[in-house]
Amino acid sequence: MDKSTLLATQILAGIGGEGNILKLENCMTRVRIVVKDEQLPDLAALKQLTGVKGYIKQGDQHQLIVGPGAASKVVDSMRSLIGNRAADTVVAQDDISRNKAQAKAKYAAPMSAALRQVANIFIPIIPAFIASGLIMGIVNLLKRPDISGDLALQYPNLLGLLAIFGSAVFAIMNILVGVNAAKVFGGSPAMGGVMAGILTSPALAQITLFGEALQPGRGGVIAVLLVVVLMCWLEKWLRQRLPESIELIVNPLLTTLITASLAIVILQPLGGYISDGITHGVNLAIDHGGLLVGALLSGLFLPLVLTGLHQGLVPIHVELVQAHGSNPLLPILAMAGVGQIGAALAVLMKTRNSRLRKVIKGALPVGVLGIGEPLIFGVTLPLGKPFIAACLGGAVGGALISYWKVATVITFGISGLPLALTIITGKVMLYLVAMIVTILAGFIFTWLMGFNDPEE
Repeated sequence: MDKSTLLATQILAGIGGEGNILKLENCMTRVRIVVKDEQLPDLAALKQLTGVKGYIKQGDQHQLIVGPGAASKVVDSMRSLIGNRAADTVVAQDDISRNKAQAKAKYAAPMSAALRQVANIFIPIIPAFIASGLIMGIVNLLKRPDISGDLALQYPNLLGLLAIFGSAVFAIMNILVGVNAAKVFGGSPAMGGVMAGILTSPALAQITLFGEALQPGRGGVIAVLLVVVLMCWLEKWLRQRLPESIELIVNPLLTTLITASLAIVILQPLGGYISDGITHGVNLAIDHGGLLVGALLSGLFLPLVLTGLHQGLVPIHVELVQAHGSNPLLPILAMAGVGQIGAALAVLMKTRNSRLRKVIKGALPVGVLGIGEPLIFGVTLPLGKPFIAACLGGAVGGALISYWKVATVITFGISGLPLALTIITGKVMLYLVAMIVTILAGFIFTWLMGFNDPEE
């Protein structure tokens, strides 16, 4: 019996058997289980299982942290053992942490639930963002004569194809957002895609309304979100009032005509003003705020994560890339996680707690790769002072990134060292230097501030 099957068998026994499972799913690093009877799970035994690195109770969900890559294998094995009767997997973008749920609950802001809905629209698109950003980064490197010589001249078709591969997600971005937004807000996904298609149709440029030519794609994802929210509300409203015999035909017809009309006349222009205000405001702050703005953005980002308000930044990242082809905000915020690396290294050198050292050694590699939550919620946040020191270290890196005007071609989805592959031409070394400085700053601040070394 392999490790995944063995752990799956042990979890089934500890959770109260397959009959006690109401819902089973996994994220990148956790096995998530909703049970029927809360009295049956043996939590003490589950926490002691080999392969279980931590346990969290979030709402009605029991979350067992088993690590990157292992979560999906364990859940697959569990489904195989119980005959695939559990609920379908819903992959979320949460990462491992011993204390994440408790911290989220403690610091959650009033708007965090609503903003989480917005973030859920973009989460399914993250793999496409990552692939596109990395491909565009490779293309930028291959175009540089000092790296690839005359490769660009010798193989123009190859680079052309790679550029298409890398930019394809942005060509259909609004459609994807429309489909996902409809799912999140309870409408028909196909209708959400249709609404986005109407807003981005090139034929709009041939139509003049109120003396002005319409602009395809105006307002970007902001306009799409506004229109799809209205569409979902109208679709559900009509469904409750139309006779069943004609609802299937009349509802989509009326929903399309009414929503599309209001979109063209009101919502798309409104989305355009909001989008312009966001992109211009962010660029203005970064361009003229320099060191101070960069330090504030990066230094306060992780506290913002604890409140859940960071999810409201997701559409802003997308808008920046759509409007300008690059995102100056993401590299600044990435330094917040990099500061945790330096803080964790300082803790590793000072602590005498063997379990804590083991946690840090396991979390550092993925922290360098941009998955910082194991370090944040498993090391620095529980210790207190190292978390503050890491935020200060991140502020130093954010200030440098802002001052050097480093930007990336990706919206969001990756961070840490991999983000260097997506940095715009000429700024890659500056990003790497900022990472090194941030790690050193997080280390120094933690070393100076100290912490209470836990006995357990």
